Amino acid sequence: MGKHKEAQETDNKIFWDNRRKVAFAMVAPAFLILLFLALGPMLFMWINAFRSWRLASPVPPRFSGLRNFLDLLMDTRFSNAVLNTAILVIVGIVIQSILGLGIALLLRKPFKLRSVLMALLLIPVLVAPVVAGLNWKLILNDVFGPLNYFLGLIRMKEPLWLSSNRFWGLFSILIVDSWQWTPFVALVLLAGLEGIPREIYEAADVDGTRPVMVFFRLTLPLLRPMFVLIMLLRTIFIFRIFDPVVILTQGGPGMATETLSLLMYNIGLKYLDIGHAMAMGVLQIIIMIILSNIFLKFTTSGKTSKRKG
Repeated sequence: MGKHKEAQETDNKIFWDNRRKVAFAMVAPAFLILLFLALGPMLFMWINAFRSWRLASPVPPRFSGLRNFLDLLMDTRFSNAVLNTAILVIVGIVIQSILGLGIALLLRKPFKLRSVLMALLLIPVLVAPVVAGLNWKLILNDVFGPLNYFLGLIRMKEPLWLSSNRFWGLFSILIVDSWQWTPFVALVLLAGLEGIPREIYEAADVDGTRPVMVFFRLTLPLLRPMFVLIMLLRTIFIFRIFDPVVILTQGGPGMATETLSLLMYNIGLKYLDIGHAMAMGVLQIIIMIILSNIFLKFTTSGKTSKRKG
């Protein structure tokens, strides 16, 4: 009886081992394809970031060490693109966080048509960036744009939104980006607000705490993880911003609104300098890794301080 049981257990083990092997064999081709698609471009970028490679030059690619990185760090055009991207990241996150928090607070309490308004909020997020850029390019047009027309009706200055200087160019890009992504920020913060236990507010109400103090002492600290998530995601998205910049200003006037993504595109696909374009991609990845670690440490430090308290 014992031998029969042991033999049956052995057969079951062999059966399940064979099933695992068959399952792995069936999944392996798709896994290898996805691995190649994910790691292939990354390896291509890292390898060529250390090579001098110009497609328009008859000279074959050759190893150049850190030369591409040093050239970028000494290039004023690269520093200008870093500055423009940093402005878009910082100002964009501040504007979208403030507006998103206001919308989330308005939608927090249930009322009629709340679900309809939340559905309408998703529309800008679902619009393709190219379509949004083209629509706003018409709205901000200096000659026949409706925005300048209404500003003229109330006797206000009609700026050259897309072609005057760095301020108005970056401001126009921020308008489009904020219009499209503020609803996303609002929905994330709304989810955070709805996740806060009601008992906390009831206890504060019993203690007679003023609403302003409740907001600054309870609501904002409890929304801290959501704000960190928003900062991380929006930083990644704004670092990759490309379509609105190309459609609205094309980096102009001159190079006044050129961002890192647009500069990388120009160097790689217009000037055909693959080495410097790949080096710029590596620098962007390094910057994003550093910022991500800072944001994550900011979150964990908050949790640690709460536990100590």
